[in-house]
Amino acid sequence: MAVPPLLRAVIVGPPGSGKGTVSARIIKHFGMKHLSSGDLLRDNMQKRTEIGILAKSYIDQGQLIPDDIMTRLVLTELKGLDQYNWLLDGFPRTVAQAEALDKECKIDTVIDLNVPFETIKCRLTARWIHPTSGRVYNLEFNPPKVQGIDDITGEPLVQRDDDKPETVNKRLQAYDKQTKPVLEYYRAKGLLKSFSGTETNKIWPHIYAFLQTKLPDISQKDAASPR
Repeated sequence: MAVPPLLRAVIVGPPGSGKGTVSARIIKHFGMKHLSSGDLLRDNMQKRTEIGILAKSYIDQGQLIPDDIMTRLVLTELKGLDQYNWLLDGFPRTVAQAEALDKECKIDTVIDLNVPFETIKCRLTARWIHPTSGRVYNLEFNPPKVQGIDDITGEPLVQRDDDKPETVNKRLQAYDKQTKPVLEYYRAKGLLKSFSGTETNKIWPHIYAFLQTKLPDISQKDAASPR
């Protein structure tokens, strides 16, 4: 019996587009290995690897990490996943990174979460946290009983700097400027598959149906197998 070819996928989407939720569902249903460049970067900085120390020096100066450092970091990790289906998250962020990735492996599909910026702004700026416990509230669908106050302790809630409207605007503009050329790069190759919508739960069935044409759903198999 012929072994199906391995699937190499990339997921892209602006901050707050639901990429984390969608990635978790893809892993659960299709058993792909998930490689997040952000997690990889944090792990290397924590372990103080050579590349982690180098990357941290740029971050500390408020600079973007150069393409060659990010590329080296991700490609080194991918070498250990050559026997698996994988999903890349957070990389490539620039056309130079996409070209470097192409030289090493053939990407099969790029899943683009096309969520309107207005929806994301509402979603992110509605998020407030209780700093001591880490409890998260959302003014849209999970508000505190009293505005600005933690339900359990009665202490004031705060908004993370990342979720403040002016920061959210800057993050979305940076994403747009940096990532649009990458989306065009993959669109020209016929690899871009865009999923549009304002709610993750409504976008997900379309992503699921698309991936089912490429991989079996392992979660159903697990459920069907005797315990």
